[in-house]
Amino acid sequence: MLTFIKNGAGIFKKKQEDILSAAFIIAFSVALSRILGLVRYRLLASHFGYDIKQLDSFIAASALPDAIFEVMIFGAIALAFIPVFSQYMSRDKLQRAWALSSTMITLGLVIFAVFTTIIILLANFIAPIIAPGVVAKEPTTQFLIANLLRIMIFAQLFFVISIFLTGILQSFQRFLVPAIASIFYNLGIIAAIIFLTPYFGIYAPAIGMVIGAFLHLLIQLPLALSLGFRFHFSFDFKNKDVMETFHLMWPRSIVLALIRLSDLINIAIASVAAFGSIVAFNFAQTLQLVPISLFAAAIAQAALPSLSIEFNSRRYDQFKKLFTQSFNQINFLIFPSAAIIAILRIPLVRLVFGAKEFPWDITVLTGRVLIAFSIGIAAQAISLLVTRSFYAVKDSVTPVKVTTVTTILNIAASVILIVILKFPLFYLALNFSIANILNAVLLMYFLDRKVGFNKKELAIPFFKMLLISAITAITLYVPMKLLDQLVFDTTRTFGLLLLTGTAVAAGLIVYTGLSWLFGVGEVSVFWDLAKRVASFPSKLTKPPPTSIDAQQQNP
Repeated sequence: MLTFIKNGAGIFKKKQEDILSAAFIIAFSVALSRILGLVRYRLLASHFGYDIKQLDSFIAASALPDAIFEVMIFGAIALAFIPVFSQYMSRDKLQRAWALSSTMITLGLVIFAVFTTIIILLANFIAPIIAPGVVAKEPTTQFLIANLLRIMIFAQLFFVISIFLTGILQSFQRFLVPAIASIFYNLGIIAAIIFLTPYFGIYAPAIGMVIGAFLHLLIQLPLALSLGFRFHFSFDFKNKDVMETFHLMWPRSIVLALIRLSDLINIAIASVAAFGSIVAFNFAQTLQLVPISLFAAAIAQAALPSLSIEFNSRRYDQFKKLFTQSFNQINFLIFPSAAIIAILRIPLVRLVFGAKEFPWDITVLTGRVLIAFSIGIAAQAISLLVTRSFYAVKDSVTPVKVTTVTTILNIAASVILIVILKFPLFYLALNFSIANILNAVLLMYFLDRKVGFNKKELAIPFFKMLLISAITAITLYVPMKLLDQLVFDTTRTFGLLLLTGTAVAAGLIVYTGLSWLFGVGEVSVFWDLAKRVASFPSKLTKPPPTSIDAQQQNP
């Protein structure tokens, strides 16, 4: 038993050296994290759905701290810090990598201190800007949103450090522990909703965000320390490595700023509509992000270190091969997911958010918005990989230019459609999807001009999977309509679950079968992965690695 436990612990330290293995580790943990995230939203709906104004206020307040963190910190770590840090992974240069991490964390803490001070002092003035419609219709929500902002911003203190630890661990090709950390973030919020709501009301989930962020840091710290990480305050911001990180970081930060600005404007526009529109828009967006986070983000995140290594080593054919494989794998998983979300939108919304306290009209509105989002799911997924590929080849300017154009068009169209022409909320999501499709097309065009892909290797599998997914959507729709009420009593959760499960199973069988008949190579790839996953328990009985190879150059 001791050997079993010891070997099991070794799994957390083990490298994931190929993209698909790393992606599976990330996807598995992200899946669990996303499930917990949906549980979190279900609890929010059940505890606060009776007062939709409170729920609108909470979601509006959470958008700003998330935006500040993502633009200022996450943008640096995801696509700027890792490539620079990874250059110094050999034994004789590792101290330089640790010095870079200390300086970047120090900078992050300085940025955090500035924005925290601003939000604490000006929260009452910020509230009506991020949710003008809600505050105008119910002035008391201004103070609620302001107080929520003051609590939520402190979660970013822990994330500033934790996200850099994520980058360090991923640079060492340790993906499991960072992926698990997000699970504990959601657990912190869930526990706070369950146990603290009777005492703090709507402030309980905000407190849970702080607790969850602390757990996110705590989970990653031991492995980072074992790899050699040590933090000390360093204000050497003019260091060559720091300046190189800035050079890569600022374009990505601008991209994220534009995306987050669009999100904040969408929330503000939604707030002008009836109470509950922010909730419907946010809940639908959360559901459509599940397959993107589970499949596309996992594969793109796992691909970035390998793409960077291949390009830096001037193995350009291998770079294109890795990109094509990742591109096809993302599409193979994301197309049927989009079909499932589009056809089964109402059952999914009911299963995830349909608590008794959650109003039925908001459930229906969420479903309508979700079908509009589903149109752009594949485009968002592809953009994640393409953007990371630009950063792997150290071109951080092109994504900025493309995103600037598409975001401006998105914001302008949203204002015209919703604010001026008074179109329903559905068109806000539809406009978002169209903008993402345009963004993906332009990014692929410019990356192809830079790298020169084999068009057939990209286009033929893409259109095969797109056609198969369209057929799959029909096979999802038919059993859902036939079985609804006639076989399953969908007024009850168990019947709804059976209906959804049966329809999804039928669709996936058709999708897999047609993919095999059409010669889509990813069927074999994921079948081999499934066999490796099935043999995973045997890994625990094998001797653990004698070293975590922290000082070794990546292959």
